[in-house]
Amino acid sequence: MGHPDKVADAISDAVLDLILDHDSEGRCACETLVTTAQAVVAGEVSFHQNPKKKFDIPQTVRDTIVKIGYDDAAMGFDGRGCGVLNLLHAQSVDIARGVVRKSKKAQGAGDQGMMFGFACEETDVLMPLPIHLAHRLVERQAEARAKGLIDGIRPDAKSQVTVEYEGLTPKRVETVVLSTQHHPMWNGEKKQAELKRAVTETILKPMLGSWWHDGIHVHVNPTGQFEIGGPHGDCGLTGRKIIVDTYGGRGRHGGGAFSGKDPSKVDRSAAYMARYIAKNIVAAKLARCCEVQLAYAIGVAEPVSVFIDSQGTGQVSDEILSKLVRDHFELTPYGLIDMLKLRAPIYSTTASHGHFGRAPGEAGKGTFTWEKTDIAPALRKAAAKSTTAPKSGVRSSVRKAKPSLA
Repeated sequence: MGHPDKVADAISDAVLDLILDHDSEGRCACETLVTTAQAVVAGEVSFHQNPKKKFDIPQTVRDTIVKIGYDDAAMGFDGRGCGVLNLLHAQSVDIARGVVRKSKKAQGAGDQGMMFGFACEETDVLMPLPIHLAHRLVERQAEARAKGLIDGIRPDAKSQVTVEYEGLTPKRVETVVLSTQHHPMWNGEKKQAELKRAVTETILKPMLGSWWHDGIHVHVNPTGQFEIGGPHGDCGLTGRKIIVDTYGGRGRHGGGAFSGKDPSKVDRSAAYMARYIAKNIVAAKLARCCEVQLAYAIGVAEPVSVFIDSQGTGQVSDEILSKLVRDHFELTPYGLIDMLKLRAPIYSTTASHGHFGRAPGEAGKGTFTWEKTDIAPALRKAAAKSTTAPKSGVRSSVRKAKPSLA
């Protein structure tokens, strides 16, 4: 959560939640830049109805920074004293006219583009093992910092996990990298060796669990020290961690970032729906892994393409899976927003530790609704009525070819 880009994501999502808390139909596209002692927010907001109470964008920014852990000027970035520049303005009327309709059900997509969702059987939460472990490691780093389990570690941290596979099956963890910002007390070769031991025993081994073995290559702060970090050490921008936010590179990515965008932006909401679809297909045991692609045109309600790829693991054909998706999931912007209850201020918690592979409701009522597997029984029942042999890679009849994005 303390990486500069994730700080920017957290601020953008905090602004979004602030807007939605005042108007559930509000629009927001907030971009954030953070650097030494400065935070800049820019973008577009609009309200369906005038807010009935005052709100304070700069204070929201400051509260978010302090909550992350940047509360000391000695780190070069302190939410209580940094400058905050608010450059938010009204949403373009040309964009609004493509989204706003007399009938909510006729609401068009907020932009064109492709969105992907992915799920597989590698973990209990149906996520690829490497990204799941990487998220849990930095989550544990944040916990160790908050509870004082390791003295002197600071908010900025990054992780990476390399896993050896045999076909689609993970066999062993090969390499783990964890860099954590720290107090000057850990400077020096001897101190870094002590910090590595503390990180290994407190963070790596507990989180890897049965995947831990003595042959793992472990890199903790491989540059030698990591005192200068956070926005003071590196400028941060919203939307620069799109692979971290999704599947770690295992599934495809359409290129659209999530944070700071209200659900009328299908970059975010349709990616959540694609994950919801893929996870329910795998949870229904209709495929060992599944990738879902949705594509939209700005101002158009129905997706211009639906593509299901079970990567040769399907129990029924991908053509049948596409039909099941059409029958059981709402794919228009209004439909998927309503189905996943995306109009609530639920987004701040998604800015760190991944948007996927989380427990529904883990951060409060209505959070991570796209992680539910409540449609799986209906999918399984409907699929049982089909006798078509598996046939991978068949597209939905909506489009004969995949779209390309330029």
